[in-house]
Amino acid sequence: MDIGRKLKDLRVRKGLTQEELADRAELTKGFISQLERNLTSPSIATLMDILQCLGTNIGEFFNEETEEQVVFLKGDYFEKLDGELKNKIQWIIPNAQKNVMEPILLTLEPGGSVYPDNPHEGEEFGYVLKGSARLHIGNNVYKIKSGESFYFLPEKQHYLESRHGATVLWVSSPPSF
Repeated sequence: MDIGRKLKDLRVRKGLTQEELADRAELTKGFISQLERNLTSPSIATLMDILQCLGTNIGEFFNEETEEQVVFLKGDYFEKLDGELKNKIQWIIPNAQKNVMEPILLTLEPGGSVYPDNPHEGEEFGYVLKGSARLHIGNNVYKIKSGESFYFLPEKQHYLESRHGATVLWVSSPPSF
């Protein structure tokens, strides 16, 4: 942990100058500057005084939350090929099972189809990136093509098929694939 950088970030977020923080903590501006540049280390008592002036405590200061991955590269995806149903599912957000929604990239070969867990609570959204497909919901069939999207509540049996092939971005909430 870079204590100096973290102290400086806290000070700046609170809108204080080094001099203002030094005055509040009864320290010198030079000492605060050295702390922020990691040229010196404070005693525990001094650190506690500084943190109190910055509106936090030692427990919160040293509590480091791990940063969640935000950007996922193609190498992060994992995929499942289904030769029988002639489809490929790519989980484009690999850790989505812990999220409210699960986006996948679905590639249907000509004559391919996909059957998510049916029926279930939640919402389904899709966007056809390439090709065309038929969306079956209960007894209804909807034709969708490139540039079109769909949205429905998955309370009935549903599946997607394509006679000529399609690539679909499909978002399911909660995750069902």
